[in-house]
Amino acid sequence: MAARGHVQDPNDRRLRPIYDYLDNGNNKMAIQQADKLLKKHKDLHCAKVLKAIGLQRTGKQDEAYALAQEVAALEPTDDNSLQALTILYREMHRPELVTKLYEAAVKKVPNSEEYHSHLFMAYARVGEYKKMQQAGMALYKIVPKNPYYFWSVMSLIMQSISAQDENLSKTMFLPLAERMVEKMVKEDKIEAEAEVELYYMILERLEKYKEALDVVRGKLGEKLTSELQSRENKCMAMYKKLHRWPECNALARRLLLKNSDDWQFYITYFDSVFQLIDESWTPPAEEEHSLEGEVHCSIEQAVNFIEERITEESKSSRPLRGPYLAKLELIRRLRHRGCNDEYKLGDPEELMFQYFKKFGDKPCCFTDLKVFVDLLPPSQYTKFIRQLLDVIPLAAAAENEVALPGDIKALQQHLCVVQLSRLLGIYHSMEKKQKLAVVRELMLRYRHGLEFGKSCLKTELQFSDYYCLLAVHLLLDLWLEGEEAAVWQCLTLLEEGLSHSPSNAQFKLLLIRIYCRLGAFEPVSELYSSLDAKHIQHDTIGYLLTRYAGSLGHYAAASQSCNFALRFFHSNQKDTSEYIIQAYKYGAFEKIPEFIAFRNRLNSSLHFAQVRTERMLLDLLLEANISTSLEESIKSMSLSPEEDDIPWKDLRDNRDLTVLFSWDPKDRDISEEHRKLSLEEETLWLRIRSLTLRLVSGLPTLGHTIQPKNSEKTAENGVSSKIDTIRALLQQLEAAVDSGKKFLEQKIQYPVLGPPPTRMAGFFSNGSCQCQTSLFYLVSDIYELDTNGLDSAEIQERIGNSFKSLVERLTDLFNKCKGDLIEVRDGTLKTHPNLLENLVFFVETISIALWVSSYCDSVLRPFKSNLQKKKKKKKESSVAMPPVFTHFLDYVTELQTLTSNVIDHIKGLEIILTALKLEELSLKDTLLLQEEKKFTKTVQGKVQSSYHHSVQEIGELLKKRLDTIKKLKI
Repeated sequence: MAARGHVQDPNDRRLRPIYDYLDNGNNKMAIQQADKLLKKHKDLHCAKVLKAIGLQRTGKQDEAYALAQEVAALEPTDDNSLQALTILYREMHRPELVTKLYEAAVKKVPNSEEYHSHLFMAYARVGEYKKMQQAGMALYKIVPKNPYYFWSVMSLIMQSISAQDENLSKTMFLPLAERMVEKMVKEDKIEAEAEVELYYMILERLEKYKEALDVVRGKLGEKLTSELQSRENKCMAMYKKLHRWPECNALARRLLLKNSDDWQFYITYFDSVFQLIDESWTPPAEEEHSLEGEVHCSIEQAVNFIEERITEESKSSRPLRGPYLAKLELIRRLRHRGCNDEYKLGDPEELMFQYFKKFGDKPCCFTDLKVFVDLLPPSQYTKFIRQLLDVIPLAAAAENEVALPGDIKALQQHLCVVQLSRLLGIYHSMEKKQKLAVVRELMLRYRHGLEFGKSCLKTELQFSDYYCLLAVHLLLDLWLEGEEAAVWQCLTLLEEGLSHSPSNAQFKLLLIRIYCRLGAFEPVSELYSSLDAKHIQHDTIGYLLTRYAGSLGHYAAASQSCNFALRFFHSNQKDTSEYIIQAYKYGAFEKIPEFIAFRNRLNSSLHFAQVRTERMLLDLLLEANISTSLEESIKSMSLSPEEDDIPWKDLRDNRDLTVLFSWDPKDRDISEEHRKLSLEEETLWLRIRSLTLRLVSGLPTLGHTIQPKNSEKTAENGVSSKIDTIRALLQQLEAAVDSGKKFLEQKIQYPVLGPPPTRMAGFFSNGSCQCQTSLFYLVSDIYELDTNGLDSAEIQERIGNSFKSLVERLTDLFNKCKGDLIEVRDGTLKTHPNLLENLVFFVETISIALWVSSYCDSVLRPFKSNLQKKKKKKKESSVAMPPVFTHFLDYVTELQTLTSNVIDHIKGLEIILTALKLEELSLKDTLLLQEEKKFTKTVQGKVQSSYHHSVQEIGELLKKRLDTIKKLKI
């Protein structure tokens, strides 16, 4: 009997098999096991919840929810049931239900520390900051532990951050939080560093910088130990806020004496020196310069200080870059201010040369010097590069042969010089022949450099990879100048580079951009997944994939890539809540506002809004054939024409537009202006796409009504308001289209590796825009016919004319899809990706035409059956049919013929692509090495295969559309 206390709870033993089945993903067996257990033990609530989890995971959400609510209504207090329900609600994305669960548990067991803390965390998941504050204090009263008290304080700060009224934040929430912490300070109850951090955060937000400084410098500041120089950094921040430049300068100086390689303190040191000079500050005669010690307030002192750091560095066992770069930074600042004192520091060209001699074998040398090249006069660029080349120990070579490096150090030095040559624009000013000679030399050096990386692992980059990348950049220049063969050589060299360095992200990113520019999406999916993009990268570089997936006809891949991106955005909400909870648990309070800001930034992401809109349009395109399936699809997406869930005012452009390395001079690189213009273009295109989606989602809501226009029933059904919504959206679409056209009039050219342009230009130029707008205007006319009846000859004539012009416009659009996708010109391949994009637009436009025709059909069919009934009653052999029926039938026939013609054209394209022999073409170029010929064959094969795949998918989708058009008979 004595051992009874150690016996496991029998319910745990009974539930164990169900837990095991769920953990192993065997949900059906978990449900069966739960049913067996419930037959014997009807009141075992946890078994019901575990069964609900199994049902949820097998897609039976409604049953799972009903079962969970059954248990929740009993307000369980056993740990197993509560935890299982928490897991279930989390999987259902219903965190608000967890709060109700623990509210009930806390009422029944008011002194449970565990349930109170679970309740607090449940509120944290849904962002109920006021309730969090109350729950934190309730918890502190039960168990007076400091962390619980400060949970409540942090919840006050969160209320201040989320408050719409900033005045309320600074007059109520933050002062209350401050008083709560001061109470603990007075009672000497501050225990942990996190509590001091929180106090500092409150004072900083209240702009009480002096008080915050006193906290950091005082006794409480001694607890700030987890981060290196945490106290010093906080003091520095407060000195800057208070404009106490003497202290700022003295502290930066003191920290640089400790570590003369810390760049952030050089920046602060220089900032403060020039601030003191501008203020004509002079040190006091007798007392201490400042609280932090000696202050430097003149250029002479700054120059001497930097020289001393360099002297000290020469005695250091490890070479430090900071002091040398600080000298160049000081010269740059003096020159910017128009001072004549820079001569005291030396000639920038000589200083950079000496820096190269000391650090040229380090990969960071280029990025260090890149910042300061504008100190060199353009006339000295070539001389400077020659001077650098002269000090690199390259192996002696015969005349007309390339002198190659003998070791990795020499290779790194030479690479640095090549990168600087590109940055200074030396390569850009060359003739075509010279550029090709440089490409050959760079590839020779690349292949020679592979010798040094023979022992490298597959996950490591080759030492000479940058040679290959620079050669590709030169070839891209030639391609932009009209040299078509250059782009194929780019792909060849990149595929060769990737074979030697399979983990090089730059090779993959460049391949993605170039393949997409050529209209070949098939190789891109694999390249992108091999990048193994993590977390936030799905937002920052995801645009490289999603921009081209659907627009090049790879519908299945487009669907997959959109799903991939959306999965990240949707999980962000749940994941961020978990980060916030962990931050509370471990007292990392300063991270909580960062996590909230991060979540908001992702929720307002431009890419998120784009992917969501394109994904829904794609789903409708692939799944919705006729009005009934269109209605079902729209219902399953919870789409409503009235609702616009895109945060237009808060849209954030999170794209990383510099993810591809660039060595271009400033005037050729991506500028801030390019970023702004790209964001404007993306937003305009998103607005057009979003309005198109909302207009399509409005079609099923119109329904059919035979009632006259002013009848009460119409108003009751709300149909008239629905057409008003459609008309309002149509006006917005017209306005967005006008804005888009005005934007394109600027004829903006982005750098070749800058932001990819949207599909807007093609949408306007090929006629898709006019077609789609006309279709939505037709909806308005059909609705008018529906409400006014067949008496109005004018409406019927207007509809007939619309049908005719639509067929003409669709035919024009088809004509812009004609032509060979790949052609051979003078022994060189030329692709026409615009034809592919036009075909994709045609499919989309024909689908909208089909949905609109389906609506027309639903309106005209009842009219026809009524006329036939009248005909039977009057027993007349012929009742004159209104012209609108003939117009519609002619339109449907022409639509069918046109779609058949497009399908035949696509079959022709497939035959041409299959018959095209690219191998012979690629091997004709005798200048290519045998190795390059192999990769050229691979590249051209990939492009050919991708085009073939695109054409097949477009053809399959059009066949479905044709089958549906054939069914459109009134």
